[in-house]
Amino acid sequence: MEQNNQKNKNKAPEQDLNEIVKIRREKLAALKEAGNDPFVITKFDFDNDSANIKANFTEFENKTVKIAGRIVARRIMGKASFVGLSDSTGKIQLYVRRDDVGEDVYASFKKWDIGDIVGVEGFVFKTQTGEISVHAQSITLLSKSLLPLPEKFHGLTNNDLRFRQRYVDLIMNENVKRNFVIRSQFIKFMRKYLDDMKYIEVETPVLNTIVGGAAARPFITHHNTLGIPMYMRIATELPLKRLIVGGMDRVYEIGRIFRNEGMDPKHNPEFTTVELYQAYADFHDMMDIAEGIISGAAKEILGTYEVEWMGEKIDLTPGWRRLTMVDAVKEYAGIDFGAITDDAEAVAAAEAIGVELADTADKTWGNALYACFDQRVEEKLIQPTFITMYPVEVSPLTKASPEDPRLTERFELFICHSELANAYSELNDPIVQRERFMKQLELRERGDDEAEMLDEDFLTAMEYGMPPTGGMGIGIDRAVMLLTNSDTIREVILFPTMKPLD
Repeated sequence: MEQNNQKNKNKAPEQDLNEIVKIRREKLAALKEAGNDPFVITKFDFDNDSANIKANFTEFENKTVKIAGRIVARRIMGKASFVGLSDSTGKIQLYVRRDDVGEDVYASFKKWDIGDIVGVEGFVFKTQTGEISVHAQSITLLSKSLLPLPEKFHGLTNNDLRFRQRYVDLIMNENVKRNFVIRSQFIKFMRKYLDDMKYIEVETPVLNTIVGGAAARPFITHHNTLGIPMYMRIATELPLKRLIVGGMDRVYEIGRIFRNEGMDPKHNPEFTTVELYQAYADFHDMMDIAEGIISGAAKEILGTYEVEWMGEKIDLTPGWRRLTMVDAVKEYAGIDFGAITDDAEAVAAAEAIGVELADTADKTWGNALYACFDQRVEEKLIQPTFITMYPVEVSPLTKASPEDPRLTERFELFICHSELANAYSELNDPIVQRERFMKQLELRERGDDEAEMLDEDFLTAMEYGMPPTGGMGIGIDRAVMLLTNSDTIREVILFPTMKPLD
C-alpha cells in the first residue's frame, strides 16, 4: 500500500506532544465553529468491511460500498490522496480525489489527522500496483482524534504501556486482536461442546460469606447493610456441587475468579475458569471432556492439532498420556514411592534429592510424594499429560481411591509444564468431608491462610445425599495462551491487573 512519505519518519526533533494536542484541539474548535462538529453525528450506516471486500473482490469490483474506520496512514497530494483505513476486520486503502468528494470537503479532509475516524462511500477497484482499494465518492469525519497514535515505524512495543492502554495496543498491533478473537472462539466452542452433552450453564454468587472450593487467599470486602465481611469467590466449586445435590445433574459455569495472590506470567489476581460437574461420573469422564474441549478447539479454530507454545512444539492429537503421580515421580525423579510405606522413609527419600516439604505440611508419605512431583517433575511435562491419583493431604474435596486410601481420584492436566485443568471424583461422604474440613482448620491455625474454611451449609447439603460426581475446572486464560502461543497471561486478558503509576 502507498504509505506515508519516508521523510515524515525522519523529522527531527519530533514535534512536542503538547503542541500536537494543542493543534488538534484547535482543528476541532475550527470544525465546530464552521458547523462541522463531528461529535454531533450519531450514526453511520456502513454495509461492508475491509476483510469481506478483499476476500470477494471479483464480486465487489466497481460496486459501491459503505465502510467506516480509523485513518492509520495517508499520503496527501494536491488533487488526490491515498489513505489507510483500519476497521474491525483489517485494513484497506482509500483513494480520495478532490473532483469526486468536492473542493470544500477535500480541503477539510487534508487537515484531518491519523487517528481520526471516518465514514466512506465509494466503489471498489484495484490500483496500478494491484492493491484492492475503495475510490471515495464521499467521506465524512465521524470522530476527531485529539491524541496522536504512536509513530507507525516504531509502533507500540512497550509491554507495560500496551497492557495499560489496551485500546492503543489494539489499534497499533494487528496480532493482539487475533488473540481475543481466538479467546472468544474458544469459549464459544466450549459452550457448544458442553451444551451438546446436555450440560446446563448456571450462575453462582461472586460475593460469599465464607471462602471455599480452593486453596487460595481471598479478596475481602464489607457489606454495609448486613454489617459483615464478604469474600470475592476463589472458586465456583461448592455452589455448583450444591446444584448437583439439588438434582441438576450436569452443570457448568464460566466465571471470573478472584485470588489475592502473586502475579507472574501464569497468574493474574482475577482470571476466568469453567467449572463443570456431572452426576454419576468420575474423574476419568472429566479427562475425556478436557481432552475433547482443548484438542477439539485447536482443530476447529486453528485447523491443526500441532501448536507452538513457549518455544515447544505441542501435539494435541487426542490420546493424551495418563500417568499416576507415583509413576511420574518414579520416571522423572527416580523415587519409587510405590515401594515405600513408611512416612519417615518417604520424607528422607524426598530430602535426599533436595526436596523440602512446606513448613506447615505434616511429614507424611503423601506430602513427600507431592513435594517431589511439584519440585522435580512438573517442569518436565511438555506434551499433554494427565497426572492422576493425588495424595489425600493436598486434595481435601476429593474421593479417596478404593485401592489406596492415601491417594485420591484426582488429576491435573499439564501442557508445557503448565496446569490447565484440575478434576476430581468428588467426595460425597459428608462425614469424611467434615473430617477433611477439620484438618484444614488445623492447617489454618498453623499459619496456612490458604487452607479450606469450614462450610457448614455445604455439609448440610451433602447430608441430603450427593450422587457420585465427576467435577473439573479448566483455566480459560491458560488454554487461550496455548492456542495463541502467548508467553504471559497478560496477552490474553484484555485489561490485566496493573500496579498504579506513581
